Amino acid sequence: MSRIEGVDLPVEKRVEVALTYVRGIGPNLAKKIIAESGVSPEIRVKDLSEEQVSKIREVIQKGGYRVEGELAAETATNIKRLKEIGSYRGLRHARGLPVRGQRTKTNARTRRGRKMAIAGTSKSAIAAKKSEKT
Repeated sequence: MSRIEGVDLPVEKRVEVALTYVRGIGPNLAKKIIAESGVSPEIRVKDLSEEQVSKIREVIQKGGYRVEGELAAETATNIKRLKEIGSYRGLRHARGLPVRGQRTKTNARTRRGRKMAIAGTSKSAIAAKKSEKT
C-alpha cells in the first residue's frame, strides 16, 4: 500500500486516478505530476515500486503544491482573516450561512442544518388559536 502525503492510495486503481484521493490534487494536476515523475499513468498502485512512489512524493514536494494539511491550514487562515476584517463573507462564515450569494429563505439546509420546529406554527396550534379567539 502506497502512502503519499499521509493518504493511503487505493491499491486497485490506476496511479492517475489514485492521486486524486489526496486533497488538493485533481485530475489535471495528477496528470502533470505523473508526467514530471516519469511514471506510466496506466500502471496500478499495487504495481508501483518504492522508487516510483518516492519520485511522485518528490515531485509533489518540490513542485510547491499545497496538499492535505497545508491546504486545509491555508483555507482556515483565509477564513479567519475574512472574519477578523469584518467582511461580508467573513460574517457569513461566522454565522454558518451560505457565503456565495445563495438564497436562504428556502433551501440552504447544508449550511443551516436540519429544520427546527417553531412553537405555535403547526396547523393544530394555529387552529387552536383561531378557536380561542371566537
